[in-house]
Amino acid sequence: MAIADHHKPHSSDGKLWKLCPLWQSGTTSSSSSSTQNLHSQNHSHQNGVGSNISRSSTSVTSVARSLLPARRRLRLDPANNLYFPYEPGKQVKSAVKIKNTSKSYVAFKFQTTAPKSCYMRPPGGILEPGESVIATVFKFVEHPENNEKPVDQKSKVKFKIMSLKVKEGTDYVPELFDEQKDQVTIERVLRVVFLDPERPSPALEKLKRQLAEAEAALESRKKPPVETGPKVVGEGLVIDEWKERREKYLARQQVEAVDSV
Repeated sequence: MAIADHHKPHSSDGKLWKLCPLWQSGTTSSSSSSTQNLHSQNHSHQNGVGSNISRSSTSVTSVARSLLPARRRLRLDPANNLYFPYEPGKQVKSAVKIKNTSKSYVAFKFQTTAPKSCYMRPPGGILEPGESVIATVFKFVEHPENNEKPVDQKSKVKFKIMSLKVKEGTDYVPELFDEQKDQVTIERVLRVVFLDPERPSPALEKLKRQLAEAEAALESRKKPPVETGPKVVGEGLVIDEWKERREKYLARQQVEAVDSV
């Protein structure tokens, strides 16, 4: 640091030394010992100040990091809530779009406070820069205790979405978040909000669109990959032509054998 650096004396410092005859007069032993004592005191003082400043700067940096908000890697839509149609006694679905807005590959993972009644599809994965996925969340809705309808009310159930920066080509496993706990960022904590399925609302219409997109994406992943090699029909035509040539050759051989007899 600046206070602990040792700089070479400038020309003005040399003049100052020359203008101080007391440092050069007297016995050599006393002047040298005084000079050494002064240097040792200055050195210890500078070391103490430097170490104290270093420790204070480290503590300030750690405090600043704890106060600063974590940099987001993912953008969620919806950003704060998970909307479910309120149908007691049934398993209902919600959806959230997750997009990687960073310049690196990012792994994401779901966690919930109600793992027995909720699950996610997919529960986690890895997104390349700019890639997005619509995750479907399933929840079983229990019957209310006092026959109250908690429509448009927030439930106690919460979902947490975490992110982790990974290298390209990394295979997703949930253990990644345990192995690199210090690098994990909590992106959002989503609350459950129930909607009346019989009352139209913008949130309900948006939920229906996202669920349809999620189902379409799932069906496209289930389809077999398109074959880029030669078509089976073409191979069949080649085989048929080869058989035809073979039959003509054998017939000609039979005719030649008859004629020779």
